[in-house]
Amino acid sequence: MSHPSTTFAEDVIHRPARVQLEVFLDEHRAALRCSLDGLTEEQVRRSLVTSRTTLLGLVKHATFVEKVWFDEAVTCRSRAEIGIPATPDESFLLDDEDTIASVQQAHREACDSSRGATSDLGLDDLLHGNRRGPLPLRWVYLHMLRELAQHCGHADILREQLLNA
Repeated sequence: MSHPSTTFAEDVIHRPARVQLEVFLDEHRAALRCSLDGLTEEQVRRSLVTSRTTLLGLVKHATFVEKVWFDEAVTCRSRAEIGIPATPDESFLLDDEDTIASVQQAHREACDSSRGATSDLGLDDLLHGNRRGPLPLRWVYLHMLRELAQHCGHADILREQLLNA
C-alpha cells in the first residue's frame, strides 16, 4: 500500500499547481483521520450535536466522499457497484463493527485509491461520473479541499468538546 510522503504545504510553494493541490488534500485527509487519535471508542461515537454527526461518523463520511469523487466520478460506476451508501446522510451511520482502527484504515485505503485513480489524469481532464455532468479534475480537487476543510473544522470542535467534557 502506498502512503503519501510527509510533504507539507510550505514545501511546495514553488511547485506546480497539481503538486500543491495534492499536498493540501493529503494534509487535510491526514488531519481528519488523526482527529480520532488518543480518544476512546465511546468518545468518538458520542453524539454532541443534533445531526447524525459524530467524530467517528465524520471520518467514515470522508471515506464515502473519497469514493464518490475519485471512484464514482472517475470510473462512472454506481454507488451500489462501489458498495457505498446512496446518500451522504447515510454515510455518517455507524455499524457495530466500526472502530477507530477500522474507520481510519478504510479512510487511508480510500485516499490511496483516490491518488491512484487520478495519477494519470491532468487537472483539466474531465470526470464524467458526477450528476452535475463532466467536471475537470481541478474543480474536483478544489471541491474536496473545501469539503475536507469544513470537516476538519467540525472535527476540531467535536474533539475539543470531547476532551473538555
